[in-house]
Amino acid sequence: MVSRNRIILSCTYWAFVLYIFIPLILMIVMGFKDSKFIGFPIKSWTFDWYISIFSDYEIIYSFGYSILIAIFSTLISVIIGTWIAVLLEGRKFWGWSPVFGLMILPALVPGIISAIAFRIYARWLGIEPGMGAIIWAHAVHNVPFVTIVVMARLSTLPKSQIEAARDLGADPLLTFIRITLPYLIPAILGASIFCLLLSFDDFVRSFFLGDYNATLPVLIFAMLRSGMSPEINAIATIALILTAAIGIWAERFTRKTNKDNKI
Repeated sequence: MVSRNRIILSCTYWAFVLYIFIPLILMIVMGFKDSKFIGFPIKSWTFDWYISIFSDYEIIYSFGYSILIAIFSTLISVIIGTWIAVLLEGRKFWGWSPVFGLMILPALVPGIISAIAFRIYARWLGIEPGMGAIIWAHAVHNVPFVTIVVMARLSTLPKSQIEAARDLGADPLLTFIRITLPYLIPAILGASIFCLLLSFDDFVRSFFLGDYNATLPVLIFAMLRSGMSPEINAIATIALILTAAIGIWAERFTRKTNKDNKI
């Protein structure tokens, strides 16, 4: 009976893996097709689409523009999210639940509604569409994810370490820098990677708050208006490889940091 259940679970797992990876594999394969149309059969293979991407200034600029926005918005969201997590974790005060609810609200609001609201609010504040407005919107949207991840890590911090630091004369700021912050680094790194990917992939807010400089998702959307082509598949493949590389590096760094903390 146990063996049968294990086989069923194993088959279900691998079926799910195939369901996830087959579309990605097909997307990558189509990026090498020597034709402007997506579909089978593939008569010949080529690297021309990848060569054209690296020689296209607009695509390279969109890549860099999206990465720059993702970096700045992540830095802002990590600083604010970590600060909120430290304030909320382990403290109970009147109004804690409403404060936590308001903090998590940006992550729950549907993207299209959030983008429209940001657009109206930006116009009311006099913020012009562009890079600054996109960074602002992405940072606000990402703060709840940082706060939740950091609060989860902070809840496992041994209180004895903080008490020992205070007994030795460390003030709250020094205790945070020497004890709490190093312990939170794996959580902060994980939240940062997640926010980077969210910001890089964000289309709706970038579309509503952007100007003539297009982020990569907005550029792909504009290219799709003229039909699907292997060039779009090649762009998506490069973005996928970049994302996977960052994720693998973050996972290995987090494991190493956790081992060092245990030692």
